[in-house]
Parts: sequence; C-alpha cells; structure tokens
Amino acid sequence: METRRGPAALLHLLPLLLLLLLGASGFLQSYAVEVDVKDASNVTCLYAQWMMKFLIKYETNSSDYKNASLDLPSTVTHDGSVCGNDTQAALLAVQFGGGHSWSVNFTETNETYQADFIMFTYNTNDAAIFPDAKRKGLVTVVVKDSMHPVQLNNVFVCHHTTSFEAENVTQFFWNITMQPFVQNGTIGKTETRCHADTPTAAPTVVPTAANVTSTSTTTSSPAPTTAPKPVENPVTGNYSLKSGNKTCLLATVGLQLNVSQDKPLLININPKTTSTDGTCGNTSATLKLNDGNSTLIDFTFIVNASASVRKFYLKEVNVTLLNHLNGSVILNADNNNFSKWDAFLGNSYMCRKEQTLEINEDLQVHTFNLWVQPFLVKENKFAIAEECLADSDLNFLIPIVVGIALGFLIILVFISYIIGRRKSRTGYQSV
Repeated sequence: METRRGPAALLHLLPLLLLLLLGASGFLQSYAVEVDVKDASNVTCLYAQWMMKFLIKYETNSSDYKNASLDLPSTVTHDGSVCGNDTQAALLAVQFGGGHSWSVNFTETNETYQADFIMFTYNTNDAAIFPDAKRKGLVTVVVKDSMHPVQLNNVFVCHHTTSFEAENVTQFFWNITMQPFVQNGTIGKTETRCHADTPTAAPTVVPTAANVTSTSTTTSSPAPTTAPKPVENPVTGNYSLKSGNKTCLLATVGLQLNVSQDKPLLININPKTTSTDGTCGNTSATLKLNDGNSTLIDFTFIVNASASVRKFYLKEVNVTLLNHLNGSVILNADNNNFSKWDAFLGNSYMCRKEQTLEINEDLQVHTFNLWVQPFLVKENKFAIAEECLADSDLNFLIPIVVGIALGFLIILVFISYIIGRRKSRTGYQSV
C-alpha cells in the first residue's frame, strides 16, 4: 500500500494536509485491525495489522451533499479471506459495522508479492453513518493499489499515512504491518519499508511491462475481455444470506452477462468461484455476488409499502467488470428502475425460462432457472412460488384462446353478411 506518486504530487498532498488537520481534531481515533488468517492445518498463512479510516461524500434526501466519517469498530470479522499460493491470489477481507466491508488481494510473482486492488463497500442503509442518504443500499469502490513488489517472507511495514481517492471516497491507511503467503506459519523477521518511511529513499525499481506480463501467470482465471464465448447456458448456483444464525435470503439462478461495449462477449458466472455477501432488511435486501474478484453483481429488492397488498420486487441491478490482471474497472453499469420478479411478501418468485435484464446499452444480464426469496425466509426453505408467465402451465391456452376468438369473429362476420343480403332482397321485392 505505497503512497501514490506522480506528476500531480502536489494534488496528492492535499489529502495528507487534510489528514493532519483531522488528526489534530481527533479524526484518527480509529481502532487497529489485526487479522490472522490460518490455513486448513490451522497455521498462519496471512497476517496483517493496520489502521484505516474512510471519508465518504454522499447525496442527501434534500439533494445536497454531506461528508460522512466511517471508523472501524473494535471488532471486525474476516470471512472470505483466502491464503493463496503461487497460482491463486491471496485475499484479505474484513467486514464491520452496519454492512460495510473492505478487501485487498495479493499476487505472488518471481519470489515477490504485491497488493493488487482494493475493494471497499459501504452500506448507506446504516443510519448511524448516513442518516439522510438519498440512495439506499450497497456502494462499491475499487482502486488499484500502488504497492511495489516485496520479497517473499519479508514483512511489509508502513507507518506513514497512505490515501486513495475514488468515486467520492477517500481511504486512509497507516501503521501497516502485513505479510501474505506466510511460509510454515512463521512471520518473517526482515522488514520492507514503504518509501515514505525511508529517511533517505533508495532507488525503487518500478514494475516493467515484463513484470506485469509475468503477473498474469499467477491468476486463476482470465480477464473478462479474453474469455471465450460460452456455448452452453450457465451453471445454476445456489446462494443465500444470513442474519445472525437465520437464513434471510435465498436465491437459485444461472447468470450470464452479455457485454457489447467493445465487441459482443458472453460471460457465464461460475457458482464454484462465486462468493456471496449483502444485507437483509424488512423493506430492502441486497444480494452481492463476486465471481473470482473479476465480476461483481448486486441485486437489490424492495417491498412496495405504499400498496394495500405488500409485494416485493427487483428494484436495482449493478454490475462491475474488473480486469483480473491489474484490478482496473472495465465496465460499471447500474439500472435502478426495474420493477421485475414481483411476488407477494412471504412467497417466492420463480422463472425457469430465460429472462433478460437490460442494464444499459452495453450490458444485459440473462437469468436461467431463477428462484428467489429475499424476505421472510423460514426454516431455510423457499416459500410457495409465484411463477412467471413464461413458466405458466396456461401458456398452451394462449393460441387456443386466440384461435377461438378468431373463429367467433369469422362467424360474426358471416352472420352479418347473411343478414345484410336478406335485407337487400326484401327491399327489392317490396319495390
């Protein structure tokens, strides 16, 4: 997590000046985070201790903007953290507060390791932090880490403050001590200091194109832009969320993305490499799917509280495609004007046939074998399913009804024709 450098160095000093002022006012009174990830043998494989803070600019109900400060609580969880190896990236992930999460992945290349990209998700449903947020739900920000390669078995240390700014969020980090890919459960004795901690900065070798190319050999899946076109429908995955010890959301679905930003491309979501996250509530719920840290899909459901009969429906879908080589955002698309997948509250929604969700002109999401219940899940089971029209057993009646209607129309036309002819003949005879 090196401090970013570049031609606009003066601009990069602004967050640090702000940080000094905030530090003097007690802004940096955040708790230190310590995470010790262990492998299947209960041996440490990833260790990290650091402090971090977030400044978030958000839109209020009155359409103006406020700045929120998000601190880490004294306790966090690290569900979803991964040890990693020479062919799989390590992942340090923490969850905290009212549905917020943060993660960073590490890649191993040529006897060195380095942080790849940082993903921060904050939940504007957290009324303590965002009491009057206009947009409710989860918001994800992804930034590329500028950390230089560190020798394997060395501990990376950086006491100075590092900051990243992206999409109305400033992330601050300090007092960092971390080491991924720990060998034999023993934390390294040799430290590699960040540039800011070094009194007289030694020359630093910037990663070359060759370094970047070699990094691709450690990734477990290709970038979305090089994925082959699937010839089959996606595998159906089973996903769920829990609130405490109780399941609060169930979803079974096969997902396929149709991307047309540069050239037509189909991407099947693989349930085996997809992790779940999200939030449950009484009137809104969000299911977050993360396929290999390269494809992020968020589904947000709400309850129609204004109607006399309460129903839930899909309100918003957000999709982010990341370059697995460098963590850059390839595409981000959002549509919050859906009114699909509706069913009575307490029931589930089912549609086995293929459906298409138009996110924007560059992206579609195709669903297969869909069965979802975002509210009032009981005993970890789906409730009575309300089927879509495409699945309905009455579909075969549609052509029959149309045929009968056409038949009646023909008969009516024929009867009208006969009556008209008789009237014409009667008039002629009377003359």
